[in-house]
Amino acid sequence: MTKINNIDEAGWNLENSYSRLSESFFSIVKPNLVQSPKLVIFNNSLAESLGFNIEHFKSEKGVAILGGNELPEGAVGLAQAYAGHQFGHFAMLGDGRALLIGEQVTPTGERFDIQLKGSGLTPYSRGGDGRAGLGPMLREYIISEAMNALGIPTTRSLAVVTTGESIARETYLPGAILTRVASSHLRFGTFQYVAKWCTLDELKSLADYAIKRHYPEIELDENRYLSFIQEVIKRHASLVAKWQLVGFIHGVMNTDNMTISGETIDYGPCAFMDDYSPTTVFSSIDVQGRYAYGNQPHIVGWNLARFAETLIPLLDEDDAEAIKLAQEAISEYPGLYRSNWLEGMRHKLGLFNEEAEDEDLFNELLTVMDNNSSDYTNTFVALSFDKLQGISLFDTVEFTEWHEKWQVRLSRQSETIELSQQLMKANNPALIPRNHQVEHALESAVNNGDYGVMEDLLKVLSVPYAHTADQVKYSKPVQNSVPYQTFCGT
Repeated sequence: MTKINNIDEAGWNLENSYSRLSESFFSIVKPNLVQSPKLVIFNNSLAESLGFNIEHFKSEKGVAILGGNELPEGAVGLAQAYAGHQFGHFAMLGDGRALLIGEQVTPTGERFDIQLKGSGLTPYSRGGDGRAGLGPMLREYIISEAMNALGIPTTRSLAVVTTGESIARETYLPGAILTRVASSHLRFGTFQYVAKWCTLDELKSLADYAIKRHYPEIELDENRYLSFIQEVIKRHASLVAKWQLVGFIHGVMNTDNMTISGETIDYGPCAFMDDYSPTTVFSSIDVQGRYAYGNQPHIVGWNLARFAETLIPLLDEDDAEAIKLAQEAISEYPGLYRSNWLEGMRHKLGLFNEEAEDEDLFNELLTVMDNNSSDYTNTFVALSFDKLQGISLFDTVEFTEWHEKWQVRLSRQSETIELSQQLMKANNPALIPRNHQVEHALESAVNNGDYGVMEDLLKVLSVPYAHTADQVKYSKPVQNSVPYQTFCGT
């Protein structure tokens, strides 16, 4: 295992706290060498915040690390074990194509997992080759960075390298590796795995580790494991509300794709909604619409219940009391989600205070938008700027009636219309990663080796609330005769 000698030059400051837990939780994995790694996209600002030397990562030795051909000083390559409910069916899983090389401690003392995704075979590959295609890795880079700019908790993307090899899927695709950065890769499914196949002491050690890493403020609580469940619920009630407010559809909300930290993870068949409809589904494998836009809040609640079940043995010595505590915690989720969503919708419509009828006002607008196939993002932008032209929705009687109710509602608060518009502009993005724009960027990169289109897209997506002139062309949807479809990208 080759290591870089000059740690100061590289900026690596790795620790491996997860590797000190039970060996049942992971497998040590050596890097799978690739033919000729080549850096094609690199996140300079993220690298700087992590304490990395940017120029080093663009050197031959730096690219060798990003390609998995070398490990940096202090790395311990491992693949994590986990389980999960996939479309409702429980299965043993694990990192089948990812290598956690360590936890980078930043100059400010923060800790982030550094993981190579698409780095090759692991003991959990389940018959796969452990590799990844260039298109899906670039897609995750684009969407995760867009989500971060939108203010939504997410894993980040540091770099993508091509491997110089082809991988076999329906056709042969150029291979690639994504360097993913996360607060951790602890998943609901990690706890499901340990609860089912490991000991109670191991479950306790995992819970204590997660609490110390993500929720240190509850370590001294009387029942810290109950507090742990409650905190995870709070974060996910906030997270899925943020998804709904920008029209993001994850596409594969299995329990192994939900993080203990409350970050969005695993951007496979994800996409953003154009025309508003609660039934919107993009994933080719979600034939029943389990993970449709309108179902996402419910699915998060279901997933949280599966997570809470794993901690029942730690909640109380009396099983009945432990189950009661878990059920009471989960029962808080719908109200927490609703509160987060209502607050977000008030901000999207320029409301500073609360009134009991607000929810009806919001749902009425969404119904009108659904009935008229109105673009979700652009409708709210138009309302923010009070430019009610160019969208057919605004010419309908039902919208006019709603608009009058909204204006009356605005008049009942002390803040000026100008302040309401400022609030709206700060909460209604000028643009989202439009599906056709993402596809254009991927096609240019994968088929033509042209990353300029992707770089231009990333630039405008990095400031989604700027509402600048150069964002206008990226804000327009495209009407397709064939519904847009996404794929898992394995």
